[in-house]
Amino acid sequence: MEELLKVTGLSKHFGGLAAVSGINMEINRGELIGLIGPNGAGKTTFFNLLTGVYEPSEGLIELTVDGKKQQIGGLKPYKITSLGLARTFQNIRLFKSMTVLENVKLAMHKNAGYGVFSALLRTSKYYNAERWIEEKACEYLSEVGLYRKRNELATNLPYGEQRRLEIARALAAQPTILFLDEPAAGMNPQETDELTALIRHLRDKYNLTIVLIEHDMSLVMNLCERIFVLNYGQLIASGTPEEIQNNEFVISAYLGEEV
Repeated sequence: MEELLKVTGLSKHFGGLAAVSGINMEINRGELIGLIGPNGAGKTTFFNLLTGVYEPSEGLIELTVDGKKQQIGGLKPYKITSLGLARTFQNIRLFKSMTVLENVKLAMHKNAGYGVFSALLRTSKYYNAERWIEEKACEYLSEVGLYRKRNELATNLPYGEQRRLEIARALAAQPTILFLDEPAAGMNPQETDELTALIRHLRDKYNLTIVLIEHDMSLVMNLCERIFVLNYGQLIASGTPEEIQNNEFVISAYLGEEV
């Protein structure tokens, strides 16, 4: 398999606290990866390092772009997004006073292909680009089941649908790697089952690599092909769902027992 993302010796310190410590990880193109661990294990901090919210204290983050490895640790989030990494957040971050469609279109203007001059003069280039943006935004909303609500305000959507809108907006950045931070949080069992099917479908349709943080173990075990386990900022295990379920260090981390 083609290696897409490689993390070597990645650490992040906040004062004297090591939130993430010496993580080594490789993620291949097209994989469905789960990142699990007890509360406070460093999972979201790890996501924040990969997506540019935090700058690493130590270590390398290498992304393969057009066949070449590029060190992305410490780059600004907008730059990392332009290289093919997009994410959702643990706490939903939508523009709630904007419509569902506007939220998705907003994420696409980095790929609009026209400048200020074309926008001011309303050239054909501007209209063609805006037409393409609208069509693609509607496509992404259709994929997540929100096309019929495209003209509603984002704030009026139920919680589970706001989660889906975040996914659609992340898709609009046209990523190669999609990071999902607790996408099933607050969902009922039926919504979780539908989300599981949706994530698998999006991976296949858009040739994505998907990495998710999730506390719903049934979702993780049913969906993910490989799982990484963090505890106290350190990577303590990795493997298939079956291997993780039977790993004594993982059992100890979750149950607080000695091994």
